Amino acid sequence: MNLFLDNFELLEEKSELLKTMGHPLRLSIVELLSNNPKMSVTEIYTELEIEQAVASHHLRIMKNGGVVISEKDGKNSFYSLTHDNIKIIYESIFSF
Repeated sequence: MNLFLDNFELLEEKSELLKTMGHPLRLSIVELLSNNPKMSVTEIYTELEIEQAVASHHLRIMKNGGVVISEKDGKNSFYSLTHDNIKIIYESIFSF
């Protein structure tokens, strides 16, 4: 039994998740959402002092990569982490 080959699809999926998080701005967004379970795009780009288009671009990548989910409320989109384990991954990165 080869653990690598037997778990390749799962390893590939988790690797993509880590790649998605592997950008300084995206890690900053994860940090924000770790401390604020639900934030609008406006709140995110204002807090990070970046352009709205930049925030939206990175949030789209994070949504496609399974890091965040979004929900619409009227004209606003609110983002949150897909799972509490994303916060644990973030905290683990900065624990050493």
